[in-house]
Amino acid sequence: MVDDNFSQGAAWMRGKIMPTSEAALPVTDWGLTHSDITYDVVHVWDGRFFRLNDYLTRFEKSIARCHLRIDQSRNDIRQILHSIVARSGLTRSYVSMVASRGQPRIAGSRDPRDCENHFYAWCVPFVWVFDEAVRKRGAHLYVPGDIRRIAANAVNPLAKNYQWGDFTQGLLQAKESGFDNTLLLDSEGHVTEGPGFNVFVVKDGHAKTAKTGVLEGITRKVTMEICKHHSVEVSEIDISLNDLYDADEVFATTTGGGLVSITRINQHTFSNDKPGEMCSMLQNTYWQWHNSDMSETVDYG
Repeated sequence: MVDDNFSQGAAWMRGKIMPTSEAALPVTDWGLTHSDITYDVVHVWDGRFFRLNDYLTRFEKSIARCHLRIDQSRNDIRQILHSIVARSGLTRSYVSMVASRGQPRIAGSRDPRDCENHFYAWCVPFVWVFDEAVRKRGAHLYVPGDIRRIAANAVNPLAKNYQWGDFTQGLLQAKESGFDNTLLLDSEGHVTEGPGFNVFVVKDGHAKTAKTGVLEGITRKVTMEICKHHSVEVSEIDISLNDLYDADEVFATTTGGGLVSITRINQHTFSNDKPGEMCSMLQNTYWQWHNSDMSETVDYG
């Protein structure tokens, strides 16, 4: 029986499971005040975690890159994630694991080494980065001319983080201009990523994705595996805005929804503003792979 108190999600904080509505951080936690925090997100689909080991590995690498230390082992984290999903009763869920710098042990200290690092986790009903109407039509993305992705030597994109100042400004411009989402270039004019998704371009049957300045997305990784499974040539390269415009097809990859066709970037339209064939083929395999040993079942008791 599902407890209504948990129907909108469950959280684990300091050894206790609670409804997400009751989970909170202290106002002096550096995760909040300094965005000194890293996280990862895995999804549960039809009661099964997809590629959980890959997400745990990336999370561990992010923790190391941020010089954070938490008490929980990899197995502890896996058990906590399973427990909150089971408690929520959600069979399709967006599940987050987080490591924060925490509060200073010495009041007023400005030394990050004085902070009590800690882990917490939460799950909510599945989050789609692109809604159903957009997925059916294909996403329209806006690439702003005056906003660039935070430089990789300033904030390491390989450590998943909450520092979304650049994305937020890009999103505001995109929404105000009638687009669904944003995609940012770096200071050299190379394509990076959007808020919560990587991008692939397809040209003459060859799939390409950005190699620098981006989070190494797990869905991006799975997509490259699927390309090889279908004997589609795939590579990681620097991609310019002109390369985007010259593509036969463009698509996004995200934990929050898999593969999604991009049918317009600024005023340039792809595939007659309809989802492309390559994306549709790869997307079908992506969802088929969920019913394999790449997934692990949640015990809802």
